[in-house]
Amino acid sequence: TSGQCCSMQPGWGRCTQAAGTRQAPGLGESLVSLPLNCSGHQEPSCSHCVGQRGKITDIHYTIAIREWKKKKFKNIHCLSVLIFLCLNSQGVRKSYREVIDVSWGDPHRAGVKPLSFVRQVLAACLYPQLMDGDKLMVDVKQRAQRLLKTCAGGSVGKTSGIPQIIQSVSEYILRRDGGIPCHPENIYITPGSQWALTNILKVLVNSEASPRTGVLIPVPCHSTTIVSLTALGAVAVPYYLSEERGWALEVETLQQALDSAKGVCNPVALYIINPGNPAGYVQSRKCIQEVIHFAAEKKLFLLADEVYQDCVYGKESEFVSYKRALAEIGAPLSDTVELASFHTASKGLMGECGLRTGYVELVNLDPAVMKYINNLFSTNSCPVLGQVALDVMVNPPQPGDPSYPLYLKTQHIRASLAENVRRVEEVINSFPSFSCQSLEGGAFAFPRVFLPPKAIEKAKAGLQPDTFYCMRLLEEAGVLFSPGTEYGQMEGTYHISFCIMTPTDTMEEILKRLSTFHKQFMREFA
Repeated sequence: TSGQCCSMQPGWGRCTQAAGTRQAPGLGESLVSLPLNCSGHQEPSCSHCVGQRGKITDIHYTIAIREWKKKKFKNIHCLSVLIFLCLNSQGVRKSYREVIDVSWGDPHRAGVKPLSFVRQVLAACLYPQLMDGDKLMVDVKQRAQRLLKTCAGGSVGKTSGIPQIIQSVSEYILRRDGGIPCHPENIYITPGSQWALTNILKVLVNSEASPRTGVLIPVPCHSTTIVSLTALGAVAVPYYLSEERGWALEVETLQQALDSAKGVCNPVALYIINPGNPAGYVQSRKCIQEVIHFAAEKKLFLLADEVYQDCVYGKESEFVSYKRALAEIGAPLSDTVELASFHTASKGLMGECGLRTGYVELVNLDPAVMKYINNLFSTNSCPVLGQVALDVMVNPPQPGDPSYPLYLKTQHIRASLAENVRRVEEVINSFPSFSCQSLEGGAFAFPRVFLPPKAIEKAKAGLQPDTFYCMRLLEEAGVLFSPGTEYGQMEGTYHISFCIMTPTDTMEEILKRLSTFHKQFMREFA
């Protein structure tokens, strides 16, 4: 009631606030609304929890699901918070001291430390007096001073971003793509890649068209993209990645998706995620070129989500941008296929999720369309702080710079990620009821879980089977994963998704808890 931030102590129903502590009461026969906590979720309480000191009973699920549907929550996270707080508000003790949340792709939240150079430059830009002392490296001060001079009193400058930072992004793309020309006027700095994707979709989707506009999307695919599409009045046309072939994208499945759309919608675009999220694949150059030829033949606009391009760890894998592959094909395709490529500082090794900044590069668009996009993007420019972080991402310390030795610790993050990949594949695939394809890139694992018929039957009383599995994992082991149903999956298959960008000791704890829980779960429903 004080309106101040609070935190639930694990295993106890006490809410620590500046004004003291309170015990959340049990009120009524259903979940009730209490003041919002610091996460924005409502703290529920339930009289059915009174006296419970063990597992969540069916009545807890029934009540929570009813509230979940009534409030129209979209995913497991709100439902899990309802049940978890419902139990904790009555003091149910658990075997774990804390909940490990790896349901989101936020490495800092998972325990990976932010890059020092990034934070130091941001701090110096926000508080220039820091540069008066000797606590910051010379190159940190030089970078902050240069960036402050470009900000024109804090203004974001042009609608597409600060010109000097756009130039830095252009030079980064030029280096990445082996010298293929990159024009700054085709780059827009945006408040995150999802914002950019949604606004490009606004250009492509005609909400009044009949039949409706369609966009081909991969399965599995993050739900926010589907939400953006449906909100614009478009039809999401799924194409299924081949799990048996390491989540490969096959042109035959694209054609099948187009055939399924006949009479339903008019597909105008093809959405690609490379490296894959959440499936962890990395497309080969040959695959990318086949997709480009398909898009050219079917006159589809290419939307390339490449936000995990810095997270490639497969021994035989290499990130190749769609723009580079298109240029290498040559004319006439390199001059005609329309492409939007997205990247961000919120994902990957940078991991600055809270700054919400990214860019989109547009290729082969009509000048009239570019003019319209310029006007559209001017409605919500990226904050200066995010643009500063983006500049650091595309232009990190180089050998010989004072901060370079410290920045080299990013290699430690890569090594930890590679070790996590090895351990995840090893442990997950040690169970006959799990199957995890080789993880080549991205920040997630997306293994398939073969659930027993009794568990499926039990779950279908109110939940999808993999949601039921994740709920039980949260309840009994204190680990929060996302169910595959949130991303889409082949009928009759079930998956779990979790972020692998954690410290190695955290991942070991996750795998330990998962192993113990999974054995108990399979015995219970054998």
